[in-house]
Amino acid sequence: MIGRRALLAAPALLSLPARAQVRRNDLEALALPVKQDDTVARGYRRDVLVRWGDRVTFDAPAWNPRRPDPEGSAAQFGWDARVAAIAVPTQQAADGIPRAVLAMLHPTVDPAFAFPGGRDQPAAAAAMQGASLLNLEKRGRGWVVVDGGFQSRRLGGGTLCRVSGPTGGGGSIRGVLGLAGGCVTPWGTLLLAEGDPGPWLARLGNLDPRFANAAGFGWVVELDPFDPQSVPVKRTALGRFAHGDVAATLSRDGRAVVYLTDRRVGGFLFRFLSAGPATGEDVLDSGSLSVARLDGDRFTWLPLPAGVPDPVATAAKAGGSPLDTPSGLGLDPTRPRLLLACHGSPARPAGHVIELTAAEGDDGAATAGAVLLFAAGDPRSAEARYGRAGLPRGSAWPENPDTVTVDTRGRAWIGTDRGGRVGPQAEGLYACDLDGPGRGVPLPIYGAPRAASIGGAALTPDGEVLFTAVRHPGAEPGGNFDRPATRWPEFQAGVPPRSTLIGLVRNGGGAVGGPGGG
Repeated sequence: MIGRRALLAAPALLSLPARAQVRRNDLEALALPVKQDDTVARGYRRDVLVRWGDRVTFDAPAWNPRRPDPEGSAAQFGWDARVAAIAVPTQQAADGIPRAVLAMLHPTVDPAFAFPGGRDQPAAAAAMQGASLLNLEKRGRGWVVVDGGFQSRRLGGGTLCRVSGPTGGGGSIRGVLGLAGGCVTPWGTLLLAEGDPGPWLARLGNLDPRFANAAGFGWVVELDPFDPQSVPVKRTALGRFAHGDVAATLSRDGRAVVYLTDRRVGGFLFRFLSAGPATGEDVLDSGSLSVARLDGDRFTWLPLPAGVPDPVATAAKAGGSPLDTPSGLGLDPTRPRLLLACHGSPARPAGHVIELTAAEGDDGAATAGAVLLFAAGDPRSAEARYGRAGLPRGSAWPENPDTVTVDTRGRAWIGTDRGGRVGPQAEGLYACDLDGPGRGVPLPIYGAPRAASIGGAALTPDGEVLFTAVRHPGAEPGGNFDRPATRWPEFQAGVPPRSTLIGLVRNGGGAVGGPGGG
C-alpha cells in the first residue's frame, strides 16, 4: 500500500503541475441519492442501448431469463458489464459512414441474481461471462449499436484461443474467464485482461477437464477487433496474475508499452516493454516485465527476471511497492500521462487516483513522476482531498474509484464500484479535469440505480456520446433473482434488473464534455 507519508504528506505528491490551462467547467454540483432509478446531470440525456440478454450476434435467440440456455447465452449480452474500449478503423468505409467497434466485458455472474431460485448453472454462467464486441455507426448526429453487426461477436468459456510467448507457445486452449479490463493498442488490436481465474475454475471444474488447467487462464488476451474470424491470443510474456486493467502505448523509440494492474489489496503496478518495435504480429511475445516502486513523488521501474512463473511473488522480492488495490488505468491520448485508480484498502478505504507522468515524456523511461489527483471519500473526512478548489457544496463525492478513462480534451472519467454495497449515496460516474482550476475536482455526471456500480467509460471519436455501463443493478446483499433491490431499467413485474450499456448525450448536441471541457 502507498505509505501514509508518501500519499498524504509529501508536498510534491499534492502539487499541481506548472503548466495549467484555464478551462470552463460545464458540470455542476449534483447529489446522487440512493433510489431505484438512475440520476442524470442537468443538460444530459441517458439512452439505454444494450441490456443483459439482448442479442449480440445475428443468430442469438430471444432472452428468457427464467430458462437460461448456455448456447443462447453465448450469443447474448452478458449478465455483468464493463466498458473496455472503442476501436476505430484506420480507414473510413467506402460509404463514408463513421464506424467503430465497442468492446464490452462481462466479468462476473452472480447465481443469486442471474438464475431463478439462486441455484448456480455453471454451463450457462460460463457462456454469460466473457466479452461482447459491438458494431457502432454514426447516424445523423448520434451513434447507434448495430443489431447483429458484421464484426459483432461474443467471447466466452468456449472461445478457442492460441497461447503464445515464453509459456506454452504454439499451443491452444478454449475459454476466456473473468475478463476484468481492456484497451485498444496503438498497433490496432484489443487487449483484454483476465482477472483472478481461481473462483471461475472452482465453479467450472466439473464442467470440462480444460478448466482443471489453471495455467491456461489469468493472461492478457490480444485480438483483432475488426476481423470476426480472428483467433484471440493469450500473451504469456505479459505475466499471469489477477489483472484489474491494462493500458497500451508506445515508447519514444517505437516499442510497445503495456501497463497492468494486479487487483488485490497490496497489489502491484506492472509495465511490459517489448524487445522490438511495435510493428510485428507477435510484438508482445518478447520483452521485459517490470514492477513499480514508489519513492515519494516518483515511480521507478524495477526489471523482473525473464520468464518468471509468478510475477506477483517475484515483484515483492524485487522491491515493488504494494498499492491500495490498483484497479483502473487510463492513458491520456494527448501527452505521456497515465492515471491509476486505486480502489482502496483497510488503511484507506475510500481509495484515490494517482497521476503518473513518464520521465522526459517517454513511457519507456526508467522512472515516472507521481502526484495525487485526488483522495476519495467524504469531503468532511481528514484524508479526502479534491484539488485546490474542493468539491462544491451539495455535490456527491467519489468512493472506491475503480475505472478511469482520459479523453482527447484532457478530462478523466472515473467510475466507482462498492460491489453492490448500498451506502449514503449512489455509485457514480465522475468527470475530473486534469489541468486548470478544476484539476482534481471530480463532479458527477451520472448516478446508478440502487446496488449498481459503474463499469468504465468510453467516448465516440467525435465526443458526441459517452458510453458507460451500469453493472448488476439491484444485486444488493440479501436479495435474489425474485427479490432484487430494483427492476431497472424496465421496471416490469417478473423481469429481473439487467446490466446495461447506456449512452450519455448532451442535450442540444455538442461534445459530451462541453465547450472547453473534455
